[in-house]
Amino acid sequence: MIKWMASIFVTLFIWVAGIFLFSHLKEDIPNQVTASSNLVAQLTETDKPNPSPKDLKEVIHDTQKLVMKLELEDGSLGSGFLYNQKGDIITNAHVVANAKEVKVKTTDSKEYTGQVIGMSTEVDVAVVRVKGLEEVEPLSIARIRKAEIGDEVLALGSPLGFQNTVTTGIISGLDRDLNIDNFKYEDVYQISAPIAPGNSGGPLIDRKTGEVIGINSAVSNQGMIGFSIPIRDVLPLIEAWSETPMKSLPYLNSQVEQSVTGGNETVEDYAQYIITYFYESIQLGDYVTAYSLFGSEWQSNTSYNDFRKGYLNTETVYLEDVKITKEDTNQITAVAKIVAEEREKKSKVKVNYEVTYTLGYENDQLKILSGKGQAAN
Repeated sequence: MIKWMASIFVTLFIWVAGIFLFSHLKEDIPNQVTASSNLVAQLTETDKPNPSPKDLKEVIHDTQKLVMKLELEDGSLGSGFLYNQKGDIITNAHVVANAKEVKVKTTDSKEYTGQVIGMSTEVDVAVVRVKGLEEVEPLSIARIRKAEIGDEVLALGSPLGFQNTVTTGIISGLDRDLNIDNFKYEDVYQISAPIAPGNSGGPLIDRKTGEVIGINSAVSNQGMIGFSIPIRDVLPLIEAWSETPMKSLPYLNSQVEQSVTGGNETVEDYAQYIITYFYESIQLGDYVTAYSLFGSEWQSNTSYNDFRKGYLNTETVYLEDVKITKEDTNQITAVAKIVAEEREKKSKVKVNYEVTYTLGYENDQLKILSGKGQAAN
């Protein structure tokens, strides 16, 4: 009798234990499988892989809407870009020199008034706060990585007042040092992307990732070589102003537009930029922007569709050289040497051209009034 009862008890115990174990495994195992890996959770900023490469048009589209044109009461212009969700915009100190308020214009033509909350007298960096841009998702910042020679870059801003301008190039030099007015530029990037007055304060973008790697700040009078401050070098200063805005701003004895020689750009410099910008736009397939650089008479004689058709068989076009001469106070001549790769039936051929342009002012804007080209040897 005792053996029979013991047998029943053991049997019941096994059944109860089995049911409990089955229930526990059914609920616990899926939770363990879907739980975050401790290894993944422990990844730090330096361990994270570089962002995946993006399409060029995607990078431009995502970046342009967060780059603003800045204007002071005296009419001087510059650029800036959204840095955080407080509505803080990074720019150059020389762009907002001695101003407390700045007019900020977005790419969709909305205008805001921004307050200058930080400005350095030695490093050419400043921060403008725009309450109307709070909670807007800012540009991605390359906080750690330093660019290398040969990296492809985009320079965005409002050169000569042309908002939404994008030029392409590479990092052509590292660790450049120069002094302009009050400012010390140390370990800055040298870039081949064409920039001009109005670009100052705009972002230098990594072509592959879309991250901000620099602040476009100065241009050489010789050859239009640009210089950009590495963003990672000035982040501590920027973040300090963002957390604790300056109560009083310093006085700056600085030119509005920066150049390596410290002087203002000439009309010849503007003309060189316009021609360079024209061919950069063609290379990017941005025929609308290129066409907008023509004067009214040229546009009236050549429709946009006809202009665009002229480049349908052009694969690539590069500006090798441009020489500027000033004929008189009203007109400038630019002789451009270009190399084009064109499709002919099933093959591609390279053709050298020499094009002579005449430039002049229309409604206070420098325009390409006419042009005549021929194949060159």
